[in-house]
Amino acid sequence: MEPQHALPRPGARCRAGRGNTALDVGTGNGLLARDLYDAGLDVTAIDLNGDVLRATRSANANTGIHWLHGDVMGHDFGQQFDVVASVATVHHLPDLSAGLARLADLTAPGGTLVVVGLAKPTRLRDHVLGLAGVAQHRWSSWRRGYWEHSAPTCWPPPHSYAQVQHIAHAVLMGSEYRRHPLWRYVITWRRPR
Repeated sequence: MEPQHALPRPGARCRAGRGNTALDVGTGNGLLARDLYDAGLDVTAIDLNGDVLRATRSANANTGIHWLHGDVMGHDFGQQFDVVASVATVHHLPDLSAGLARLADLTAPGGTLVVVGLAKPTRLRDHVLGLAGVAQHRWSSWRRGYWEHSAPTCWPPPHSYAQVQHIAHAVLMGSEYRRHPLWRYVITWRRPR
C-alpha cells in the first residue's frame, strides 16, 4: 500500500517557469491544480480515475480549471504547456521512460517540467531516508492534522531511486534529480527554447 501522506506540491518551482499555461498530470484531489490556478495560471488537470475527478471537479466548481478525464499518454491536448507538473503519478504509468518522454513532449519550449514521485528503497541510505520521512510525517501530522487523499495507490513503486535517476537523466537530458525522505524524489527539467 502506498504511504498515505501529503507529498510536496511543486507549485513554487512551477511558477518559476513564468508561463501562462499549466498541466497537472494525475490531478487526484486537485490540490496542485488549485495552487497553480491561484498563482494565476490557466490550468488543465487530467486524471484517469473518473470517480476521484468528479469529486475534485465538484469541490472546485468555482474555478476556471479545465478538468479532463483521460490518460495523459494518449490524450490529444492540442497544445504544449509552460508548466507540466505531476505529483505521485509517474509510478502508476506502465513505462517510466515513455511517461517522462510524454511529459517532456507536453512541455513548451522554455517551459518547466516538475515530477514528484515515489521510489522503492533498495539501499541502506534509502531505508534511512524512509525512516527519517516517517518520523517527519508523524510530527507534521500531529502538528497540522492528518490528510488522506482519495486517489488509487500503487505500493511499492516499481522502480528504485537509482533506476529513476538513470531513466530521468537518459530521457530528460540536463534534468535535476533530488531524493527526499519518505520514498520521494523530485525531477526538474527545463525544455530548451
